[in-house]
Amino acid sequence: MSSIPTPWDAHRAVMGAHRVDYTMDTNATALDEALISACRGAIGDDLRSITYFTPDTWEQLYLRDDLERDAQLDQFVESERLGFSAQQTYGDTELGAYRFTIRAFEHGYVVRVINDNQGVFVTTDSLTMHLFEEVAEAMFRVMSMGPDS
Repeated sequence: MSSIPTPWDAHRAVMGAHRVDYTMDTNATALDEALISACRGAIGDDLRSITYFTPDTWEQLYLRDDLERDAQLDQFVESERLGFSAQQTYGDTELGAYRFTIRAFEHGYVVRVINDNQGVFVTTDSLTMHLFEEVAEAMFRVMSMGPDS
C-alpha cells in the first residue's frame, strides 16, 4: 500500500476506519486465493468485490461483508466481457499495449484487467491513480501464472 496520504486517509481518520470481513469459499482454487490476496494486498479495505470471468463463465470470488449480495452481476460481467474484443481493437497503438480499464461511479469504481481469455474486475471505494495501477498490475501478474496455479 502507498505511504502517501490521500484525502480518504483524512476521511477515515475523521469517520473512523471500518472493519472489513469476508468469507472465503471453501472450494476456492489457488488462482482464486492468489487474486484475493493480491487485490487485498494492493488496496486493502477499499476493495469491495472481485469477479473472475472468461468468455463463457464467471464467478464472484470476494464480496466485502458490508455490501449487499443482490447485485446484478450478469450485467456487469457482460459489459466487462466486451474487453475481450476491445483488446484486439486497440492492438498496438501509439499509446502502447492495453493495461486496464477504470470505470467511475457515484459510490465507487470498477477496475478491469484482461489477460488472453480471462479477466478480472474489482470494485473499490475511491482510490488514488497509483493504487488503481497497483491493483491492476497485481491482477495481471496472478492471471499470468495460469489457471492451474
